[in-house]
Amino acid sequence: MKLSVVLLRRNLLPNGHLFRGKDRLVKKVELKHLRQLQRDLEIEEQNMYYLRHPYLTADESAGHSKALGKQDARKERLVDSTRRMFKNDVTLYERLSHLRVKESWD
Repeated sequence: MKLSVVLLRRNLLPNGHLFRGKDRLVKKVELKHLRQLQRDLEIEEQNMYYLRHPYLTADESAGHSKALGKQDARKERLVDSTRRMFKNDVTLYERLSHLRVKESWD
């Protein structure tokens, strides 16, 4: 049985690599492939339309983050992260303040 399968089968695969060379396997173009390509082109055209006609003008898009205070909030986050990384500055006066019992020299 196995011998007859080997001897009588039609060789449908190309020699060598399947998708390279002169004996490569070339898939046939079907109607579903054309429909998929058409759908992709329609989506891309719709995206290009949205890029050509934006919701906000250039001035509005430049000023909206300023109005929301995003730049200030970002700066504050950066300062807070650096404060957490490093300890607070301590002066010599603060370090030796426990020695000052009273100010007067009486």
